[in-house]
Amino acid sequence: MKKIIVFGGTFNPVHEEHLNMSRAALRELGADKLIIVPTFLPPHKNVVPASAEDRLNMLKIAFRGEDKVEISDYELREKGKSYFYKTAEFFAEKYKDCERYFLIGGDMLADFKTWKNPERILAVFKPVAVHREDCFSDDIKETEYIRSRFGADVKVLDFSGKAISSTEIRTYLAFGLKPVGVSEEVFGYAVSRGVYAPDKYQKYILEKLPLKRVVHTANVVVAAMNKAKELGLDYEKVRIAATLHDCAKYDDPELYKDFTMPEDLPSPVVHAFLGAFVAEKVLGVTDAEILDAIRYHTSGKPNMTALGKLIFTADMVEKGRTYDGVEELRAAFEKDPEKGFRLCLKEEVLHLLNKKERIYKATLDAYEYYENN
Repeated sequence: MKKIIVFGGTFNPVHEEHLNMSRAALRELGADKLIIVPTFLPPHKNVVPASAEDRLNMLKIAFRGEDKVEISDYELREKGKSYFYKTAEFFAEKYKDCERYFLIGGDMLADFKTWKNPERILAVFKPVAVHREDCFSDDIKETEYIRSRFGADVKVLDFSGKAISSTEIRTYLAFGLKPVGVSEEVFGYAVSRGVYAPDKYQKYILEKLPLKRVVHTANVVVAAMNKAKELGLDYEKVRIAATLHDCAKYDDPELYKDFTMPEDLPSPVVHAFLGAFVAEKVLGVTDAEILDAIRYHTSGKPNMTALGKLIFTADMVEKGRTYDGVEELRAAFEKDPEKGFRLCLKEEVLHLLNKKERIYKATLDAYEYYENN
């Protein structure tokens, strides 16, 4: 009996781990064909994907030369929200005489129970999962849950996938940066077609900041966005605040006649206050929470909003930072954002004390506030 595998997803965009997962599934299952089915609209995600045409074309580029792989436009033609149970039943009818599997990433296993009509999927397809290196133990727990809840065994591949962030890839592409995990051909297509073209805030950063600071900004956006859902924060507010946190990093306050410098503001903090001014007066940001997060992303202050704490912390622990102790701060932030924030604030105060630099009053007030609350 022939074996087929269906691999659904947004593929926004396709990256090297999609290719590696597909090859591993074909190899380990001894399958005859793997069918990739990009969604039109993902039911569980808030991010609107790139156009169907562009995602389909990038898939064709990425899987060119893979003889056992077929790219299907089934869900794109159906339009609307893409529910996998419909896709499973469509391909089950088409390949009724075949042994059928659907491929799922380990990071999606936890969501499977929330899919629409999961029992209808399992009635016609067997699940095959790929562990991801950063969530192996969670994957095992979810396979046990699916077995107990639905009576279905999850075949787990020996192959273990790398952790690749689609948020990071899209952010890098919007800033014109080459992301890890995207082939030169897909990168060239995305850039030439403007698939992830920069918005007005990203364009401003590209015009005003040097490359090194653009990379830092992109990394802060990724670090913050990756925690937005966990913290219950609005994705767009997080993205804008992170994008603009350093928008005035190299600006001269004297160029802005209406900007009033707070008294006793240390020079390393000026760009944050000026950045909030630029965000509001030049770029038209009116959201007070976003402006506040930009204004205090360097100094901190007492009783910060969740957004403010997130931007403060993401700025200190983004993946490009290399100072002593950053790995511990990064790990704390990943495990517990609130604890990570408090440790970062303490680190900032200790750093300034060790350098014998003047500490802004708001920073000292913030340190005292969070030590006592």
